[in-house]
Amino acid sequence: MSIHPFTLAGAPLIALPTGALYWPDENLLCVSDLHLGKSERRARRGAGSLPPYETRDTLSRLEADLRITGAKTVICLGDSFDDTAAADALSDAEKLWIATLQSGRRWVWIEGNHDPGPVDLGGAHLSELPIPPLTFRHIARPGASGELSGHYHPKAQVKMRGRSISRPAFLIDTDRVILPAYGTYTGGLRSDNPALTRLMRAEAVAVLTGSAARAVPMPR
Repeated sequence: MSIHPFTLAGAPLIALPTGALYWPDENLLCVSDLHLGKSERRARRGAGSLPPYETRDTLSRLEADLRITGAKTVICLGDSFDDTAAADALSDAEKLWIATLQSGRRWVWIEGNHDPGPVDLGGAHLSELPIPPLTFRHIARPGASGELSGHYHPKAQVKMRGRSISRPAFLIDTDRVILPAYGTYTGGLRSDNPALTRLMRAEAVAVLTGSAARAVPMPR
């Protein structure tokens, strides 16, 4: 697995090509914007059907990252469910799968704008979580430092080998990391969007996900 190691506020971190972030010193895995139940929510709202496999695919990838890293703490940075009704609509098998992943681990659900309230699943439910020198929250705050957040589903468009590609991406500078959306079927906001360029320093990098974690200057 090709990874991208870096430091934030003195903490050594690893961006994984799956879109998860690993903090070795804390044996902690962080993911953002799982949006579990997205296909159910779309169908419920008459927005058109998607193949109803995204929850299983997302949980499969999360299970693999937990197996590879051996993480004993998991932080989900908000919008873990597409809404609270989608959380309630999970099948018994999917709820059991989540409970199995939680077993023996500290598990923290950070509140997001899609899932602002607690859900009927195990783990702690917090608005944000400081683990010095870092703070985990759903939406980045201007002026913050040592911050890990999600919400924006960042992606970066770059040219490689004569063709343009667009991939979900970590955005990283000396103040913060904005994680890509981890969930299947999640869209993305281009890194040149003003909402992101205003947050990120000029020297920021984008770490593209995929078969390998590739760092490039953040496209603006």
